[in-house]
Amino acid sequence: MASVCFYFQVHQPNRLRHYTFFDRHSNYFDDVKNSEVCKKVAKKCYLPANRLMLELIEKYNGKFKVSYSITGVLLEQLQKYAPEVITTFQQLANTSCVEFLGETYYHSLSFLYSRDEFTEQVKQHRRTIRQFFGQTPRVFRNTELIYNNSLAPLIEQIGGFDAILAEGADHILGYRSPNVVYRPVNASRLKLLLKNYRLSDDIAFRFSNRDWKEWPLKAEKFAGWVNAVNGCGYVVNLFMDYETLGEHQWEETGIFEFMRHLPGEILRHPDNDFKTPSEAVKAYGAVGTIDVPHTISWADIERDLSAWMGNAMQENALSELYRLKDKVEQSKAPDIIADWRKLQTSDHFYYMCTKWFADGDVHKYFNPYNSPYDAYINFMNVLDNLGARCSRAILKKQREEYAAEHSIQTQNEDYTSKLYYSERSLL
Repeated sequence: MASVCFYFQVHQPNRLRHYTFFDRHSNYFDDVKNSEVCKKVAKKCYLPANRLMLELIEKYNGKFKVSYSITGVLLEQLQKYAPEVITTFQQLANTSCVEFLGETYYHSLSFLYSRDEFTEQVKQHRRTIRQFFGQTPRVFRNTELIYNNSLAPLIEQIGGFDAILAEGADHILGYRSPNVVYRPVNASRLKLLLKNYRLSDDIAFRFSNRDWKEWPLKAEKFAGWVNAVNGCGYVVNLFMDYETLGEHQWEETGIFEFMRHLPGEILRHPDNDFKTPSEAVKAYGAVGTIDVPHTISWADIERDLSAWMGNAMQENALSELYRLKDKVEQSKAPDIIADWRKLQTSDHFYYMCTKWFADGDVHKYFNPYNSPYDAYINFMNVLDNLGARCSRAILKKQREEYAAEHSIQTQNEDYTSKLYYSERSLL
């Protein structure tokens, strides 16, 4: 038995507008660019891919199944710029052949910096998926499949999840196969599904590469590779960006026709089927445990955190962002909290990456900056302004509280002098 488990990440960040040190407004995000990208990807990927998935589910009478993790920041943009995409995802949800996974609402790195913030974002995302699609996520995937041993007990503590997705990195697996179900070393109930990165990347990255010895990749050939798992595994986890279909791999490459024929070729073998992640972990027991003492991800050749934390700019931007957490919370201003969380989206730090090796072009995709240094400077200018907004909001709140306590108007000179030193310390 070889069960194919398709999972697609569906995400677009809120890109920042050009923001200088001298700017004072709080309109940080480039609505024009975000609208342009969202509509472009909707036209090239989301709408045709969703129509194709619906077609395949109907054609194979529910035997074809697929799963998605859609970020909260993308759902917000789709509501504004391409609501028809949400409608098609809801149609997919109604088929009972599609599973929606849980993650951080803002596609953030909060797991690495603030467990409280991470927990809140996971819960916020869960509520949002339930609201849009009528499902409560049972399987969790962290941003960019970031995982280490401390994630599983945290997810168990949050509760409501049966499994976690992670990268099937060679240095973690050793001689073992990604094509079986595992357990984390320090969780009693959760299971792990590991990405088969070779087969996933054959579709996501190598499909249109004419220098690849397997080009052109046909559905029949790929199904043969899946069939080879029989006898040495039972679940083939194909995890990739949804933008693979039509955006990373353009329609002209034949990617949609490949996907259109793939289910038939896989189901031609009587021992094969498709399962959602929840179905896979329910159907198959764990064969052992996986120990991940050092953090892994699905990014780049290294499968580590270097795409977001590989240089001093990224580390500084992240530390300053999360150092602002207490002031953001003290402000109690919904608009400030929302902006701070949108700045947590991992893409902002990905744009600061200075790795330009074999996978360097990946870092340029959808990148609005001319260089990583431009990305860093722009981000820090925004963050500096956000910090000043926090201080002003806290001072305003202190004025109101002091005035209420002493029954005076905030314009009173005595009141102003009493708060002078606290204001100076905040600013």
